[in-house]
Amino acid sequence: MNRYKKILLQFIIFIIVLSGSLFGYLEYPSFFSLFENKLNDVMFLARGEQPVDKNIVIIDIDERSLRKLGQWPWSRDKVATILQNLTKDGAGIIGLDIVFAESDSSSPKFVLKKLGIKNIKAVDYDALLAKSIANSPTIVGYVFAMENDGVKQGAAPKNPAIFIERNKPKKSFLIEPYRAILNIPSIQKAAYSNGYFNTIPDRDGVVRSVPMIMQYNGMLYPSLSLEMIRVALGEGRVYVNYSHEGVESIQIGALKIPTDRFGRMLLNYRGAQHRYKYISAYDIYSNKIDPNEINGKVVLIGTSAAGLLDLRSTPFESVFPGVEVHATAIDNLLNGEFLQTPSWILGADIVDIALSLVIAFSLLLIPSAIASFSLLVLLLFAILFLHYYLMIDKGILLNTLFPLLGVSILFVFGESINYFFEARLKERIKKKFATKVSPAVVEELIARGDENSFDVKEKEITILFSDIRDFTSISERLGSAKALIALLNEYMTPMVDIITKYNGTVDKFIGDAIMAYWNAPLEIKNHPDRALESAIEQILTLQKLNRKFTQENKPNINIGIGINSGVSVVGEMGSYGRSDYTCIGDAVNLASRSEGLCKPYGSRIILTEFTKKLLIKEEYFIRELDRVRVKGKHKPVTIYECMGYKDNSWVVFSEKEHSIYTEALALYRDSKFESALLLFKKLHALQEQKLYKLYIERCEHYIRYRPENFDGVFTFITK
Repeated sequence: MNRYKKILLQFIIFIIVLSGSLFGYLEYPSFFSLFENKLNDVMFLARGEQPVDKNIVIIDIDERSLRKLGQWPWSRDKVATILQNLTKDGAGIIGLDIVFAESDSSSPKFVLKKLGIKNIKAVDYDALLAKSIANSPTIVGYVFAMENDGVKQGAAPKNPAIFIERNKPKKSFLIEPYRAILNIPSIQKAAYSNGYFNTIPDRDGVVRSVPMIMQYNGMLYPSLSLEMIRVALGEGRVYVNYSHEGVESIQIGALKIPTDRFGRMLLNYRGAQHRYKYISAYDIYSNKIDPNEINGKVVLIGTSAAGLLDLRSTPFESVFPGVEVHATAIDNLLNGEFLQTPSWILGADIVDIALSLVIAFSLLLIPSAIASFSLLVLLLFAILFLHYYLMIDKGILLNTLFPLLGVSILFVFGESINYFFEARLKERIKKKFATKVSPAVVEELIARGDENSFDVKEKEITILFSDIRDFTSISERLGSAKALIALLNEYMTPMVDIITKYNGTVDKFIGDAIMAYWNAPLEIKNHPDRALESAIEQILTLQKLNRKFTQENKPNINIGIGINSGVSVVGEMGSYGRSDYTCIGDAVNLASRSEGLCKPYGSRIILTEFTKKLLIKEEYFIRELDRVRVKGKHKPVTIYECMGYKDNSWVVFSEKEHSIYTEALALYRDSKFESALLLFKKLHALQEQKLYKLYIERCEHYIRYRPENFDGVFTFITK
């Protein structure tokens, strides 16, 4: 019964996701277009670079040309010379990705006119350029101002082509600019034709299409690339084919150009910049090139110089010369390598979305979560591969976002339902083991799927004990149990957070003490380092907490931390009615004893030799304290004090002091108590420390009562 309920719920989710996907696709295409475009960009990048048309040449106003011929704008006689040389070398057609919107202020005629001199005949650079344009196969460029910029609309661009609109709907879908920024009249008049070179980026700033036509004051005007192709083909008419959804295609002779509904042609980029033949404008000006590089070619004049700001963002690069965008458009037009969304794409997308979700739904019925997820990954890759193949090989753009998004959402919610029903099954397992193990361990047992995972066993772990110093005086000062508990909670919370942050397991709270351990139940490779890092951070955090307590007139808290590593017994222990996952053994007892030694030695963190030798990192500030026999142990152990990190210690300990301390400790262990006493007193004079005072008292005691067979080990008879 539960299985059928699960399938029914998953089917309802399937219907909701399918409906939501189709609704989003049909009703909010513009909102999701940004994400769809990014997916298409990824497929472009995966495809890599493609061959380019060798008949397209870019004359580049590059940095070298600017150094040789001066900063832009150049005097028009130089541009005229470039056009003359291109015409002489047999250029098939020339497109100017430049607009000459103002007269040449460097022209002699312009200068004399400014000076009011009328009787001297002077060269007119604008006229020279106009003549060169008239005598060359040049299509001049201009630009549309897309928004109202406060400037009055001027003359309309020249438009020799005849536009014929087929099945035009009442609603206009074409882009309508505000005004045209044209070349000066003499240049505009000399040109046979012109075309705008606007590139309109998508919302994310990436240019993925070029508007082939725009509508200005009720008339249609072609882009620079479209007009160059029209003139090159010798066609006088341009057909614009509509459907009720907008523009479908533009046709020039036998060339049919698929567009989107707004008359934009999607650009099939050939790769990163400089894929086309670039020739420095200076080389054309100086007539230094082989005419065969120009003869019969489609020539574009533009710039790649960063300072001239004709740079665009494309799927391949964030900085891409604008002139190469037009070269890409011309390449697509010449070779018919279009990206398109045909009129039937709507139905294809709906079938694609629905079929993908049906397959994803069937995957939810597979019992194995691993198998189901593996097949889901295969399905996602299959969708990507199919869409990639259609885009790259056929130039057809299916919607990729909604199949991927819909499948992912369906699978997430469907598997959540699976998880819900599995959780109910796990609950029965919990009830079965409720009297044997703790709830926390049951969760881990279920995750691992092994009922024997938490059997009692021996394992090397690192154990940490911490305890509050002078707890009785703190409780007396606070006065009430409520205030004491509040203070303890404020202290315990960050300490526990730090332990878990460093992958520790909080075993228990023993009054004001905390017991934690590392490397059980989960394996922690560098568990001694993690334990010590946790201890250091606890001390540093407590320093900040005490500053807060001082401001709030609360007693400060000081703690001692003991750390030891060793083999202990870990596992589920306790009575039949109540048990817990914990650890016991000599290593645990030694960790507890080490914490108790913090008070007599005046230390905040004490670790044993067994932990120290397992440390991997070397940035800790550690010094040897003593060799001791703790209560209940006969074998001596060396204990060490950690005072933070070498570059962040809470104890100032100079090299000189360290050297004296090392020597004093060696003398003490060698039974040279008089010499050791002098050095420990010297150390105490440098810096009063409880450790130095302890050794002073011991030396004085041993001088008075000379011990026999002294081995340098101090035996503690209390905990």
